[in-house]
Amino acid sequence: MKTKKEDKTQEIKDTKTKKAKTTKKAKVKKADDKSVQIEELGEKLAEITDKHIRLQAEFDNYRKRTLNEKIELMKSGGADILQALLPVIDNFERAIDASSKTEDIAAVREGIDLIYNSFKDFLEKKGVKSMEAKGKEFDTDFHEALTKIPAPEEDLKGKVVDVIEKGYLHNDKVMRFAKVVVGE
Repeated sequence: MKTKKEDKTQEIKDTKTKKAKTTKKAKVKKADDKSVQIEELGEKLAEITDKHIRLQAEFDNYRKRTLNEKIELMKSGGADILQALLPVIDNFERAIDASSKTEDIAAVREGIDLIYNSFKDFLEKKGVKSMEAKGKEFDTDFHEALTKIPAPEEDLKGKVVDVIEKGYLHNDKVMRFAKVVVGE
């Protein structure tokens, strides 16, 4: 028979053995949990990487498509304007033909005026307007001074005295500066 002391010692050993087994199981369980977590994280990473690669490819395709569309627009963008100019060219050809057959200068002049007015209307429809500069204050946002002359009148100082070349606006934005002579 065992003594009480031996029983207690045996009991303590058994308890330690159980704890060691339990700790080992817990460690194994924790290791298993960590490997499961690692696998899950690996799957998530693969999924996110796949989405990222697909998104990059989709964006690259979008960029190429829009670039091709811009190139097409640049190639054919002026076609509608050129097509609208064809009637003006036809009118010029008719005027040239008629001027070679007639002696009436007034009729030729009237034909040229009609062509000029139709061309001017065409430009206005496309948003192009000529600037009125003569007699206005000199403004570097709209005018380019070619020269300065003494002002013929006192009230023309700092103003546009003469217009060498008309300026044009396209949708209220300067398309070509007016080349002017300024009084000083």
